[in-house]
Amino acid sequence: MVKCIASDMDGTLLNSQGMISEETKQAIQLAKEQGIEFLVATGRSWEEARYVLDKEEIDCAAICVNGAEIRSSKGEILHSIGMDGETAEKVAKVFDEVGMYYELYTPEGTWTADEELGIQSLVDIYHTANPSEDVEEIRDAVKKRFTHSSLRIVDQYQEVFQAEDCTIYKFLAFSMDEELLLKVSDRLREIEGIDVTSSGRHNIEVSHKQAQKGIALKEWTAKLGISLQDTMAIGDNYNDLSMLQIVGHSFAMGNAEQAVKQVCRYTTATNSEDGVAKAIRKLLG
Repeated sequence: MVKCIASDMDGTLLNSQGMISEETKQAIQLAKEQGIEFLVATGRSWEEARYVLDKEEIDCAAICVNGAEIRSSKGEILHSIGMDGETAEKVAKVFDEVGMYYELYTPEGTWTADEELGIQSLVDIYHTANPSEDVEEIRDAVKKRFTHSSLRIVDQYQEVFQAEDCTIYKFLAFSMDEELLLKVSDRLREIEGIDVTSSGRHNIEVSHKQAQKGIALKEWTAKLGISLQDTMAIGDNYNDLSMLQIVGHSFAMGNAEQAVKQVCRYTTATNSEDGVAKAIRKLLG
């Protein structure tokens, strides 16, 4: 019997418009009425996740920044783990040497050293994936993303790395060059103490090796006294693998990467076809 449902957000819970469909909201509510715990497990920060969840009136706990934080539904930090400044500098050096744009996720918010470059990088990626959409509309949407992520601008990242209490939850880097992304990922994996993954075809995400969705979900379910065999997880990308591999009921989205589909017990519809709703209703019977 399923007692807990953990869902990724982007590409999973959220449709192509970045919203949660009415059908999906109804399925989540049905699960809650049956006493099932629902939470999101996302690469987003708490602020980025809540911006969407609050609009959709979904109240739930959250595994944030790929497992670097566990937050209660009220926003209380129940667990956190991040890289120290020395490790972060090693990661940054790899990105800097190839000129790849990246942002830092920290307990204080998200940092960028070049906001305009960040906006343009995301516009290029989104427009390539959705060539029929208006560029200016994409730019406006990207700017909103920067606004609602508690983004802070810093002249040099060294200011963040050399702070006495430096904690880096995650590096999020972007590039249109997929071959370069693979080469950089390989170089990063030579650094001890980190986890290298991706939540999209054009990004790299770097966190502490213990900051993974699967590790955080294991901790959360243990806290609630729920077996992982009685837990359902839904995702679409590589940063979801750690949780999909450990639960009794794993669902890949129809739009998921092939590697994700291969490890999952089930495959549901795409995020634009209410895949999460269909998965929940399948298990509820």
